[in-house]
Amino acid sequence: MYRDDDPYLVRLRTVALAFPDAIEKVAHGRPTFRCGKIFGMYGGGTKRTDTAAARRVDECVLFKPDESDSIALQQDPRFFVPAYVGAYGWLGLDLTVADVDWGEVAELPDASFRQFAPKRAVARLDGGEGPAELS
Repeated sequence: MYRDDDPYLVRLRTVALAFPDAIEKVAHGRPTFRCGKIFGMYGGGTKRTDTAAARRVDECVLFKPDESDSIALQQDPRFFVPAYVGAYGWLGLDLTVADVDWGEVAELPDASFRQFAPKRAVARLDGGEGPAELS
């Protein structure tokens, strides 16, 4: 379902593995990024609805935004509600859309990390450890 040399995955790894104590582990055939719990995933898809067929989105990042940001992100056509984890507040961003802003992509896992990582790892992030903004 993915290639290790996929340029989107390589770039996303740079961001996700820069978080304090972050690791990558393959689960259900896809890379996941964890610090205790999963805070990001690479690849996913959508469920079938009454108005649309299910679709696979292999080159995407899945993350859980802050509740305050979720509604605005869902109004943006670049984002989608992924199958399975979407019911728990997760969103996806297709990385193949034109003009992907990697600075924005670097910010997306931050909210997830803060929700799922242990407090000591979040404190290290607040102390300056973590991903540098990408352009």
